[in-house]
Amino acid sequence: MLSEQLTEIFLKNKEPFADILGQENAKQGIKSALLADRHIVIVGSPGIGKTTLAKNIAKLLPDMEAIEGCHYHCAPENPVCPACRQKKHQKTARLSGEKRFVRIQGSPDLTVEDLLGDIDPIKALKFGPLSLEAFTPGKIFRANNGILFFDELNRCPEKLQNALLQVLEERKATIGSYDVDFDVNFIFIATMNPEDTSTEKLSDVLLDRFDIIYMGYPENNETEKQIVLMKGKKLANVNDELLNLIVYFIRLLRQDEKLEKKPSVRASIGLYERAQSNALLKGRKNVQFEDIKDAVISVLSHRIRLKSSVRYLETIEDYIKEQFRKNVEDAKWQNHLEEKEAGDLR
Repeated sequence: MLSEQLTEIFLKNKEPFADILGQENAKQGIKSALLADRHIVIVGSPGIGKTTLAKNIAKLLPDMEAIEGCHYHCAPENPVCPACRQKKHQKTARLSGEKRFVRIQGSPDLTVEDLLGDIDPIKALKFGPLSLEAFTPGKIFRANNGILFFDELNRCPEKLQNALLQVLEERKATIGSYDVDFDVNFIFIATMNPEDTSTEKLSDVLLDRFDIIYMGYPENNETEKQIVLMKGKKLANVNDELLNLIVYFIRLLRQDEKLEKKPSVRASIGLYERAQSNALLKGRKNVQFEDIKDAVISVLSHRIRLKSSVRYLETIEDYIKEQFRKNVEDAKWQNHLEEKEAGDLR
């Protein structure tokens, strides 16, 4: 079982999640849930590393021997797809955990057939309507012996939620008038964005099959700076004072009670990268204060949202300008940076 393989890894490696900085409580919760062979839902705002964390878990899985060319990662001793069950002698290949990571994007138009599979009418006429050969496996089979990552689970329709409930509980699915047994081995990791309003309510019986892991924004400025440097593109030089300014301003906005939607870490990375682009376009290799100021509205205007009580009184662009002026331009940052830039020129 995959949970047994992860148990050995977690107990030997004190820090298995090398791609995630901070988030100690979330990482501890995920390790604990996976050791207990639980399905998990990671709840958090966009851009905080939920997908990265799930991919990191896939990287931890040891290589496995699988039937060569099989899209469902069938093990030679336990094939699950119709094609591999029909053939007795097949070549094998080594598959890494990363190649057994399957992502499904939650969407209102996602169907049960997309996820589980369907009966092919032509094959049904040839092999019989109840034969295994007539069944075309869906995306869930592609996660066999790996990670099934369901992004934004609460955006899928109720009918699909009910199908998932049966699969997770009974390892069986009903497609039309057919019952399909799922002899599939996978770890199910889903995500939810609590701030998204265009979602479906998850039923209590479905949520009861999961453990919930909560992830928040980076715990402090230093952690967020490290993430920005790790994930952001390096196009020009950004000194430490300007990087501090970028992270300081984004984290300041997250504390503002006027905001209904907060800026994610992607906003910090976006401001960092766009400031560098602006510097290059002006023929400089070093980012200056003006490069950040010129990018603020473009990077942030669509990543934050004012509460309804405020948004009719001021536009999002005016709000950003005012916050930047009040908290950055009129604060100690500007004088300090001007002195720093003058010193660099000398």
